Amino acid sequence: MENQILFLCTGNYYRSRFAEAVFNYHAIKRGLPWRAFSRGLAIHLVEGPISEHTVAALAAREIELEHTAPERQQVADEDLRRAKLTIALKKDEHLPLMLLLHAEWADKIVYWDIHDLDFAQPEEALPAIEGRVLALLEGISVGMGVKG
Repeated sequence: MENQILFLCTGNYYRSRFAEAVFNYHAIKRGLPWRAFSRGLAIHLVEGPISEHTVAALAAREIELEHTAPERQQVADEDLRRAKLTIALKKDEHLPLMLLLHAEWADKIVYWDIHDLDFAQPEEALPAIEGRVLALLEGISVGMGVKG
């Protein structure tokens, strides 16, 4: 049985999908029994299946889209229960939504501080996500446990 990591963002469109794909690609390459999935806290706020920035950044890294789900999905309690670790991509943005929608989980997840397009260009945000994901995978690889 695989351990699962959940990446959360607002629309499940850009940041979380990139984190999911990067994590899954490298976990498979390293033979790790971990997989990521991603969800959104307010998917109704975004249209389309996946950000063009995410698609381009994954292509530049030769990471296939099959490493992320084909469609955006709203987070449910079941998703939070099945994840061994849940990471929300930006605390200031996602903590209020967690408190509103899933208050009992709000203090049980890890919050990163990766800005959305309103505060950071993809050339800044996506490498920051990639760095955090690779550090997370390194921690898993060397048996240090899971830390966000």
